[in-house]
Amino acid sequence: MTQHTPHPTSDPLGERRAWMAVLARAGADEIAALLPTLPPHERLRAPETGLVMVRGRAGGDGAPFNLGEMTVTRCAVRLGDAVGHAYVAGRDKRQAELAALVDAALQDPARHDALMAAVIAPLSAAQQAARAAEARRAAATRVEFFTMATMR
Repeated sequence: MTQHTPHPTSDPLGERRAWMAVLARAGADEIAALLPTLPPHERLRAPETGLVMVRGRAGGDGAPFNLGEMTVTRCAVRLGDAVGHAYVAGRDKRQAELAALVDAALQDPARHDALMAAVIAPLSAAQQAARAAEARRAAATRVEFFTMATMR
């Protein structure tokens, strides 16, 4: 199962949404291992941890309700003229800063294609492989239920 990433000119918001989803699911060590170098950048908002309210809907489309709170860490950095933002689940400040840095770098047309190939594509492939492995493990435990008609 491959995920198509559109070219930046076709849907820039959709593409940014896709790379941010990949970065939010990746660990700090995974991101750092794939980054060629960390360019000097300015912290606009240092990584900080807080809570957000997670909302749900009864039955998927019913009345909304507050499910509970979730810990998130956010960060904003400036790299040249681009500003990168990141919100990641949990308390990993390094992950939030690296994700924001990659977000800013990917907005630079000169770096975009190289970073997509060197960072986002490998992270996305690893995440898809992990999801596929989990699906196989779950499928192996699947139980087929059937109903027998009673005999007279």
